[in-house]
Amino acid sequence: MDEFSLIDRFWKPLGDAVTHSEVIEGIGNDGAVVRCPPGQDQVMTMDTLVEGVHFPSDMPPHALGWRALAVNLSDLAAMGAQPLCFTLSVTLPEASTSWLAAFADGMKALAVRENIQLVGGDTTRGPLSITVQAQGLLPAGSAVRRGNAQPGDRICVSGSLGEAGEALNWLDESDTPDPAVDTALQRYRYPEPRLALGQWLREAGSAAVDVSDGLLADLGHLLLDRGARLDWQALPVSDGLVSLRGLEGARRLAASAGDDYELLFVWPGGGPAPSGPKGSALPLTVIGTVTEGAGVTLNGPEGSIQLEEQGYTHFGGHHD
Repeated sequence: MDEFSLIDRFWKPLGDAVTHSEVIEGIGNDGAVVRCPPGQDQVMTMDTLVEGVHFPSDMPPHALGWRALAVNLSDLAAMGAQPLCFTLSVTLPEASTSWLAAFADGMKALAVRENIQLVGGDTTRGPLSITVQAQGLLPAGSAVRRGNAQPGDRICVSGSLGEAGEALNWLDESDTPDPAVDTALQRYRYPEPRLALGQWLREAGSAAVDVSDGLLADLGHLLLDRGARLDWQALPVSDGLVSLRGLEGARRLAASAGDDYELLFVWPGGGPAPSGPKGSALPLTVIGTVTEGAGVTLNGPEGSIQLEEQGYTHFGGHHD
């Protein structure tokens, strides 16, 4: 199968699955043409997933298709944007029709659910890697930004943390008959972008970041020159993760493991705690407070908690 047959068979049907009036020209041209509506800002983000670095070589292609799009949608969520369209660049060692069909189906499932249109990309031969560039829209001047935290603001996070990091310990034992393992693997393979929460935070004028590299690492990106006091016992962990790692082990994963793609955000210190979008069952947990000086402290029942691992960096792995 040559490149053009591959595009016709897999990418064009994916591009036709969702359409937007803002997309003037999509797949089939040298470039896509997108019209930004009056009074709207365009948000753009891009992520690359490389085999052996960001995902294992035996990752199911359906999950990989979902995940490649989901990590970009998570960035749009952190900015408060509504998804519009995306481009897809795939480098393949070979054109396996069964692999491509499953990959496209996984990506299509999320694209249709979140109403985002594929408008173009590139397909080449080489070591397996996937790059998605996603675009979203939001009312002009309303983007959720990092660095808006003020001393006294509450630090909050959605959902629970640590399960995707725990999944890395089970990738070679995925047939283990344990519901907690199954849930962890699902969290890793099929991350859920928190788009509704991000758009709600935009309306609330908050600051946010998605938890991709680990809570402590991404907290530093959110706060910039501010500091934080975190409550070790408040870190949200699931019962399943506790059953696998114990409570302290689960909290350590919650603090340092990546790939959860929950939203970490700040909320004013006075008044009620954040409730989230109307009708949402997603839990939001207050885990700490923004401080004036730089640095993060983890406060446990017997004093400060010290962790060796505090997140992931692309050129240094886990860093102190």
